[in-house]
Amino acid sequence: MAAGEEDGSAVEPEQEPAAEEPRSFKDLGVTDVLCEACDQLGWKVPTKIQIEAIPVALQGRDVIGLAETGSGKTGAFALPILQALLETPQRLFALVLTPTRELAFQISEQFEALGSSIGVQSTVIVGGIDTMSQSLALAKKPHVIIATPGRLVDHLENTKGFNLRALKFLVMDEADRILNMDFETEVDKILKVIPRDRKTFLFSATMTKKVQKLQRAALKNPVKCAVSSKYQTVEKLQQYYIFIPSKFKDSYLVYILNELAGNSFMIFCSTCNNTQRTALLLRNLGFTAIPLHGQMSQNKRLGSLNKFKAKARSILLATDVASRGLDIPHVDVVINFDIPTHSKDYIHRVGRTARAGRSGKSITFVTQYDVELFQRIEHLIGKKLPAFPMQEEEVMMLTERVAEAQRFARMELREQGEKKRSRNDDDDTEEAIGVRNKVAGGKKKKRKA
Repeated sequence: MAAGEEDGSAVEPEQEPAAEEPRSFKDLGVTDVLCEACDQLGWKVPTKIQIEAIPVALQGRDVIGLAETGSGKTGAFALPILQALLETPQRLFALVLTPTRELAFQISEQFEALGSSIGVQSTVIVGGIDTMSQSLALAKKPHVIIATPGRLVDHLENTKGFNLRALKFLVMDEADRILNMDFETEVDKILKVIPRDRKTFLFSATMTKKVQKLQRAALKNPVKCAVSSKYQTVEKLQQYYIFIPSKFKDSYLVYILNELAGNSFMIFCSTCNNTQRTALLLRNLGFTAIPLHGQMSQNKRLGSLNKFKAKARSILLATDVASRGLDIPHVDVVINFDIPTHSKDYIHRVGRTARAGRSGKSITFVTQYDVELFQRIEHLIGKKLPAFPMQEEEVMMLTERVAEAQRFARMELREQGEKKRSRNDDDDTEEAIGVRNKVAGGKKKKRKA
């Protein structure tokens, strides 16, 4: 959006020279204890956004950070907050608002890791988890609360004795996404009940009109730290597309997983149902695939994520729940199985790979129905993508096996739907192997495989 670019470039020139000098966190003004913590986390040198934002934040200014995904934003706000907490220890000191539950847990992990030596306690307040246990955690008055807006408002309205009247820091991470997910009314409610006299950090990958409106409402005389003023993807990312007839999408997916075997994959689908179906399909073909989507319970979502992080599974199928901010260090290939309808989501999805200086690949499936969306993406990132080299006849040889696996996946989905209705339980398909072991069909499939 033009506004973000203009604003970003307005402040960059004066900060350009300073960006060259600091070589370590100590140079930025970070205290020794926290420098050691950074060292233990393997953060050797600060990233661009950290170089820009940390000194300003340590001076007590409000900050707007515009930075692409995977650029070290969490450190840029966590370090100044922890340093301020060291100087004036206080409970319920900082609140971090994030759009998704997984991102909240990830930010909490970083706070715990950075603050472990100084005894920082943080609590995650998100939907999908029992409110009673959250109320107990809030009663202990942690130093830092990391929350999704909806559930936090719920506690502010219904949990006795809980308030944020003493809050010193507010962070809105991925602010564009918080507002896109229509949390505006919740954010307004939160802003009304926290002190005016506080420090506010607003981090966003993109500057939208809604974010500008929020900035006016929540920040006092902020300093803008813009690391990339254009939408862009990382240089070390090799991006490809494949043009395919939509009815052979599954076969092409299996072909690519075989071609690039040995890598870890994140495959993005547009709906929860398609995520689940594709995971079952791949399982039936012997791939270790797990789904991650909004209809799974929170425990299952974290379970999936942890299995993938621990490399116990090599393929994670996800909806856009996982496209923002999740730092899974070893994603080698991102596949856009369903093309994203919003071009900006493309940048966030492919930002899951080639993080922190590593290289990675992304492959986008383009069917006859997606041409216009694909052209929009190319226009946004300002480059034409090359086609991924394919052997069509090899793909066609897979169609029979894939068709059979599709049939099994459909049966399993139906079985899960019935089970869910009767037990009202959501299953992440780890246990849903019933259909596969049923009747001769299962044996016949094994023989074929």
